[in-house]
Amino acid sequence: MMAPTARFCAWLIAIGCLSTLVPAASADMAEPSGYRLDDYRAETPQTLSGASVIGAEELHRLMLREAAVVIDVLPQPPRPPELPAATYWHPPARRDIPGSIWLANVGYGNLSVGMDQYFREALDSVALGDKTRRLVFYCEERCWMSWNAAKRALGYGYRNVYWFPGGVQEWSAAGYPTMLNAVVPVK
Repeated sequence: MMAPTARFCAWLIAIGCLSTLVPAASADMAEPSGYRLDDYRAETPQTLSGASVIGAEELHRLMLREAAVVIDVLPQPPRPPELPAATYWHPPARRDIPGSIWLANVGYGNLSVGMDQYFREALDSVALGDKTRRLVFYCEERCWMSWNAAKRALGYGYRNVYWFPGGVQEWSAAGYPTMLNAVVPVK
């Protein structure tokens, strides 16, 4: 039988060997020059040029001390096509960071003219016309939607953009509460 110290050393060696089998983390991923156009549920880079990248604790502190607008960009699930037209469909509930605004479907790489206009108008409204207002974008973990939305906000001229790549999963794992949210409708 191995001594506890020897077992610990063997465990560390095994973990070290296994870590060489794990694919490279997102730390090695370079930012694309444009928006992500597909495969939105994949590893993301750890940076977004022009934006501040934050974790759950920093977001919580920011929400307590600053006037920050927190924006969820998770797409709203579409109505199932097989449902008969007369059938009432209620989209699944979304649990979000308390106080956040859900601007669904604005994180795609390509936005229609109408969706782009919706996003611009919604940001102008929640920022009260102030391009220096702090805007925090999130979605789910391992999701490019929030990266795209934050990059797009920078392109619209917003100067205090934050990206929270851990999304609602990291927020919950840190022990912070969530609450039900509803999407801001497209006019």
